[in-house]
Amino acid sequence: MERNNPVPTRLRVMLAEDDVLLREGVASLLTRSGFDVEGQAGDASQLLTLVRDRVPDLVVIDVRMPPTHTTEGLDAARVIRDELPEIGILVLSAYTDVEHAMELLATGRGIGYLLKSRVTDVEEFIDTLRRIAKGASVVDPALVRELVSAQRRNDPLAALSAREREVLALMAEGRSNAGIAHRLWVTEGTVEKHVRSILTKLNLPETAEDHRRVLAVVTFLEAR
Repeated sequence: MERNNPVPTRLRVMLAEDDVLLREGVASLLTRSGFDVEGQAGDASQLLTLVRDRVPDLVVIDVRMPPTHTTEGLDAARVIRDELPEIGILVLSAYTDVEHAMELLATGRGIGYLLKSRVTDVEEFIDTLRRIAKGASVVDPALVRELVSAQRRNDPLAALSAREREVLALMAEGRSNAGIAHRLWVTEGTVEKHVRSILTKLNLPETAEDHRRVLAVVTFLEAR
């Protein structure tokens, strides 16, 4: 789920968070980590104005923002994806929400859903942003673990082996085949075989490889 084109050395990022202290803290963290913070917004309307004017590489958005603190951030993410699909989007949430994660992931590549608590793990947070900029679809590991442990009748993943489920869970975190191979201590060729088997067992349509991977992850999330 990653693009092959190189990512600029300094990615241009825009932040949307109504908590000023958190927003300034994330902005400072990103600046120190080699990102250019192009702008900051305290609500969705201001964010959309800034994004349309400056077209950054990445946008980091809080799910809940003024005025109702419900789904303003998610709604803004949808608008950005429709109008400027080349922009990577990371949505931050204070809690796990499977429906929101599924909806975001289904919009395509370069999208992520992360719990706010992950921001404190600086290295992982920065890595997540860079992977999203490369086109990865990233789901918070806590949500992935929750879904992996859930059991349902008529599980569409029942046909998958334990190893294939591991591979699919790592795909849901936005890992490339090389990244999955590194995590599981196997060769990239072995991962490719597992991915082909997963796509076949899930009866996914013969479309572009990247799109089939996204569909596989959506199936994984729906099987919670």
